[in-house]
Amino acid sequence: MKLTSVLVTALLALLLQVTLARYTVGGRVVFDVVLVGVVFAALQWGPVAGILAGTVSGLLQDVLAGEVVGVGGLAKTIIGFAAGVVGTQFVLARPQARMLIVAVGTVVHRLLIVSVHALIEQHWPGVPWRALLIETVINAVVALVAFQLVTGLPGMFSRQRQGRRSGLSRRQW
Repeated sequence: MKLTSVLVTALLALLLQVTLARYTVGGRVVFDVVLVGVVFAALQWGPVAGILAGTVSGLLQDVLAGEVVGVGGLAKTIIGFAAGVVGTQFVLARPQARMLIVAVGTVVHRLLIVSVHALIEQHWPGVPWRALLIETVINAVVALVAFQLVTGLPGMFSRQRQGRRSGLSRRQW
């Protein structure tokens, strides 16, 4: 596990979440880029990385959102650990498999948060199923794009470097 990579991933996801949250309709956030970052870290570097990314980014997100501090951190830590365990047990190289992990993680994450809030407030508020479906679809699409970018960019840069080298070598002859 690369500590710096995990922390950069968590902080970058948090920065994207805060930046994109400004452009939502009615001020309601219907996506969770931070959760996508936690699942990415867990799948990339294992369950310990998922725990670290989930704890750090979840607590920071709670503080920035003005929520009960610890609820989001706990939920994201659990999701990060679970995604890391699933990632070590199964080969999840295909984007669709990673997208499915993010979708399931989104549903479980929201149910955990609603459950913990119900325990704190001593009444069951209900699950906003329509909002949960929208959040799940958006998170899955964001995950697909993010995973494709991360896996595709290094190859693109190496192809550009090779193209430059071959172009330079031809000129020398």
